[in-house]
Amino acid sequence: MQKANDKKEILELLKMVQSGAISPEDAILRLQTAPFEDLGFANIDYHRNLRQGSGEIIFGEGKTKEQIANIVLNMLCKNVDNIIITRTSQETADFLIKQKIGVEYHLVAKIAIVNRNKTIKLLGSVVIVSAGTSDIPVCEEAAITAETLGSQVTRLYDVGVAGIRRLLSKYETLAKARVIVAVAGMEGALASVVGGLVSCPVIAVPTSIGYGSNFEGLSALLAMLNSCANGISVVNIDNGFGAGFIANRINKIESIK
Repeated sequence: MQKANDKKEILELLKMVQSGAISPEDAILRLQTAPFEDLGFANIDYHRNLRQGSGEIIFGEGKTKEQIANIVLNMLCKNVDNIIITRTSQETADFLIKQKIGVEYHLVAKIAIVNRNKTIKLLGSVVIVSAGTSDIPVCEEAAITAETLGSQVTRLYDVGVAGIRRLLSKYETLAKARVIVAVAGMEGALASVVGGLVSCPVIAVPTSIGYGSNFEGLSALLAMLNSCANGISVVNIDNGFGAGFIANRINKIESIK
């Protein structure tokens, strides 16, 4: 949503299209390249939702709690909802609360959500699968992201290939999924196994979980990139947010069908 002034500008633009003063294509271009706000330390992109279907996400890591609060307050002034702050701390969430900002904080995922739109209907079926319990923080980052953006999420945790019957016992759930996020560290074999079982897209997420030669997730990343199973795409190490975001997009496309 936009401020009243912004809505008025959009309405005027639509009237210009109606009268033939500008073409629909030019109007779309204006909307797509329209405003951002310069805070000095950040440029808030208010029209990302028009271009991409979801608003700007705040990457919390490396930002001070004061900077995050400033960004959030400016977004709230524009009536932005579903503000997602990734890789942020309980300390920052508590600071936002002190600033009278309502926050929903997920400790395991390290995600804060401000002004959550609870009217969004959860659609489709995104299944998040983890190889081990140690991978759950990355899984939750993916799950909370996809849920906040409007996807129905099912979690299947600690079903790695070291005890493959655990995974096979969940086959019916996997087979009904529209998209699966497979999260694994160590040698990252889970993604290949899942990819060989299902017909839907699989998003593989390597994690930094593992011993010495795991190289902080590099071995899992390379294994997933070299998977012999078809239909698998791979995001970066520990990038649960990226996996959840693209899983939601794929799920929404399938839901429209």
